Amino acid sequence: MTLDLSSYMVRTDLAVELKEMAEKAEGGPIPGLVEDITEHDGIKITRLDVQSEEASNRIGRIKGHYVTIEVPGLRNQDTTLQEKVTRDFVKEFSAFLIKIGISSKNKVLIVGLGNWNVTPDSLGPLVVENSLVTRHYFELAPDQVSPGYREVSAIAPGVLGITGIESSEIVQSIVERTKPDLIIAIDALASKSLDRLNTTIQIADIGIHPGSGIGNKRRGLTKEILGVPCIGIGVPTVCYASTIVNHTFDLMRDHFNKEGGGNSSQTKQILGLLSELSENERLGLVKEVLSPLGHDVIVTPKEIDEFIEDIANIIASGLNAALHEAVNGDNVAAYTH
Repeated sequence: MTLDLSSYMVRTDLAVELKEMAEKAEGGPIPGLVEDITEHDGIKITRLDVQSEEASNRIGRIKGHYVTIEVPGLRNQDTTLQEKVTRDFVKEFSAFLIKIGISSKNKVLIVGLGNWNVTPDSLGPLVVENSLVTRHYFELAPDQVSPGYREVSAIAPGVLGITGIESSEIVQSIVERTKPDLIIAIDALASKSLDRLNTTIQIADIGIHPGSGIGNKRRGLTKEILGVPCIGIGVPTVCYASTIVNHTFDLMRDHFNKEGGGNSSQTKQILGLLSELSENERLGLVKEVLSPLGHDVIVTPKEIDEFIEDIANIIASGLNAALHEAVNGDNVAAYTH
């Protein structure tokens, strides 16, 4: 009999966090996983290439290219920093377009996944609202379209609970009719770290699965399903209560070790056996306590209204600059609505 231990795993959608957990468990680097990290002006960019099946299995992510942009300073709503992040996003996203062979003439469909009535899940619809869409101009007045713009359409299909239709089915119907060359899917994600909520952007060339941020694994938006290359863009906006409690034990252990001058016996005296349990073992214990009480809730910062607007504008203005040559990439702030 095969045991399903998924409920006892730390829930995160970020490849960089899965890599960190896998390396911690393995005690070293993962074969077949290539990492490149650059940092400047408070912006950390991690590029991960999952090149082998072994690496894919160990971190639980499909083989592909993942880029994570982490900017803790975004919480301060610094407009100058937001412009720098947008420029970095344009650079990284443009590299994705080149890598998968998308030219300035190819048609693009932007899909904003999520529920616009729920703030932490409204990232996708907000990006769609601020995106520069042009398909109707190409259809109705192609001779009046200025050089430097490509054909871009966008849709916010809603969620299954509202429409009764899987987002993937809606998108597939649109793809069959409009025949885009690329799909860009934007969705909210979950993180194991409170520090990464609303301050991190993940770009991946393997598509995206609607509802993954809250554990609803359903039919995804991928090249295999839709027949069109699909780039997924996600921002962690939520964290599970059990994950927060579990992470708090790590913070407490580090704090007691620091205060005690690295005295592990003192830490053990305070935390007991909890200090010796692995992360997943401790998480399983926390879930056993919280789940029967119905308290393993999904948590988001109280400032989510401001954070979600800022990060959606960064992504939308970045996409506008990366997709349309006429949009000046050096003045992306002008295209932030």
